[in-house]
Amino acid sequence: MNLEIAQSTPTAASIAKLVQAHYGLGEVVESEFLRRSFNQVYRLSFASGRRAVARLCAERPRGGPNMLFESAALQHWAQAGCPVSRCLPTADGEVAIHVSLPEGSRALMLFEYLDGEFTGDSADDIGAFAHGLAALHIAGESYQGPASSYHLDLDYLLLRPLQGLLHAPTMTAELRPQFERLGQRLHSDVLALGELSRVLCHGDAHGSNNFIVRGAQEQHEAVFFDFDEAGPGYLAYELAVYPWSLHPRTPDGVLSDKATGQWRNFISAYREARPVADADLAAIARFMAVRQIWLLGECAGRVPVWGSQTIPTDYLRRQVTMLRKWETLELPL
Repeated sequence: MNLEIAQSTPTAASIAKLVQAHYGLGEVVESEFLRRSFNQVYRLSFASGRRAVARLCAERPRGGPNMLFESAALQHWAQAGCPVSRCLPTADGEVAIHVSLPEGSRALMLFEYLDGEFTGDSADDIGAFAHGLAALHIAGESYQGPASSYHLDLDYLLLRPLQGLLHAPTMTAELRPQFERLGQRLHSDVLALGELSRVLCHGDAHGSNNFIVRGAQEQHEAVFFDFDEAGPGYLAYELAVYPWSLHPRTPDGVLSDKATGQWRNFISAYREARPVADADLAAIARFMAVRQIWLLGECAGRVPVWGSQTIPTDYLRRQVTMLRKWETLELPL
């Protein structure tokens, strides 16, 4: 009997062999499997001393990887002076190679390796992160490369993930209409805010998809990576990802004094570099709830790989309670 494979995990050594054969960067002398999340990520070291990060792209609920756009956008940002991890072309000038695996063909992309530490709690770190994100948005205004396959709009962020969640195996007849009504109200609340600003989004800027580096004068600068979720979309959503990461995602969660200070440092520093309209500021709290439903939908889409207990029923029940509270959530400025 032939077994169907949801998603396999190649070893770091096998990824090293593929990169060595297809990228023209010389011998790979060290390889390390870093993490398995939506994609699988590996660190490679070459005999030349160069290092790189390989991403084995997974099929997502949205569809396949957004490779041509991501590669072109990274090149645009780099040329505009934004420190980002660019896509490295294959020896044939392609943005990826395609790897035959038991579950089918998957794309493997290679990116520049960046050094640094994740965004810390200090005002300097958070300010550098916010200024760097604002610089990405400013530079993104002049992007004219290949179009993105995905737009970070309400269909992508809310409606489609919600449908995936409603059909999760752990969803119950009791919870389904509650999530449906929550999604409908949230959709209406965002639309009622009027015309909101759009930018070329990183899409996942929670402070751990960038490093903070310190120069000779102890100046802090953010360098960004992991643009798998990048695309044109709502500024308010982009700015909501960081406070979403700070806020306890539990029914009784309250933003701590420390987290409140971090959020204030972030939004103040961003507004120093780039103005934010009042409507966009008002929308940030609503987009924190959008982000949570997006994540739940992503987890529902990963059930064949991660298992149904990634989102057990009792967890979904707590999410309903939390999201109801978030309908009136306000962020201090």
